[in-house]
Amino acid sequence: MTVFVDTAALYALLDEDDRFHEQVVAWFASVGADPDLALVTHSYVVVEATALVHRRLGGRALRVLQDDLLPAVAVAFVDEPLHRRAVSAYLAGLSRGSSFVDRVSFEFMRDQAITTAFTLDAAFSDEGFTIVPST
Repeated sequence: MTVFVDTAALYALLDEDDRFHEQVVAWFASVGADPDLALVTHSYVVVEATALVHRRLGGRALRVLQDDLLPAVAVAFVDEPLHRRAVSAYLAGLSRGSSFVDRVSFEFMRDQAITTAFTLDAAFSDEGFTIVPST
């Protein structure tokens, strides 16, 4: 099974004050560590998470993200066709309120036939994906 990893989960793993910190840590350490489970994300999530973690949590947390968390996740680079599809979908659905990076994630997940996301972002369930851990 493959699970998509979103910025919200990465951030909650690092922020001990996040109300879902313990839940995401428990999931990541148990289910997320299963060798039969593939964790995957895309390069825009890495950019978004890097900026968010550095701005809000500082350099030490950024090093944990880069050195400890991201090596456990396969990172696919967003190519031009995916980017263009995501831009079109984002512009067509501006009233839905999801972010551009989320829209790229939705398109990526559909391309890869991934149905489950490690996230805390309800926009994923609004798009028909299963969210783990359940909050």
